[in-house]
Amino acid sequence: MAVVHRTTMTPGKLELLASWLPAQPWYQGPDAGGAPQPAKAGGFRLDDPQGEVGIEFMAVTDGAGDRPVTYLVPLTYRGAPLNGAQDALIGTSEHGVLGRRWIYDGTHDPVLVDRLYALVRGEAEAQAQSESHAPDPSVTGWSARAGHPGPAALLEVSAGPDTSDVLVQTSAGKLTISVQRILRPAPAQADSAGQLLGHVTADWTLPDGAKARGRYAVVRA
Repeated sequence: MAVVHRTTMTPGKLELLASWLPAQPWYQGPDAGGAPQPAKAGGFRLDDPQGEVGIEFMAVTDGAGDRPVTYLVPLTYRGAPLNGAQDALIGTSEHGVLGRRWIYDGTHDPVLVDRLYALVRGEAEAQAQSESHAPDPSVTGWSARAGHPGPAALLEVSAGPDTSDVLVQTSAGKLTISVQRILRPAPAQADSAGQLLGHVTADWTLPDGAKARGRYAVVRA
């Protein structure tokens, strides 16, 4: 179960994201160069079976510009650099309990990608974002395929205007997990609709305090 330490991180996650977000191809902040104003809007955690990597899916709402935009930023926290992922490094932070942590855009981290696919398959359980040992049943995964294809190995990541598309290799073949970077509320949809092979759906909080719900990630062939 995910353990959440009640301690400090210096610099904080939102501080690091304020510097990192403007460089992302899906960022929709003001063109005039105003600084992002990210605020936590929801999310959840997943467990690493090896207990080495912290995994968090953070929804952050940027209040800069004419209208707020909510982004999904999957994060991994590591006690040492991830080989070959320098371009995905968001920054480093001093954790009050665990010491220095290397914080990555999780779409480039093979542990997060594998656990995300396990969540889609119903083989992993989402954990509350800010509480230890607390499953979050509001986060749901759905898969169109029966059986157990085993792990998902990260092959490559491509970024678009709305998603980060992660190509993975499974025992069932190559699949694409599209992580939704711009979160948008969506009405309930039939799980069989369209060509989706799976998805993860979760909540976040709108600036007015209302709850929104939509797809965090979808799986396609």
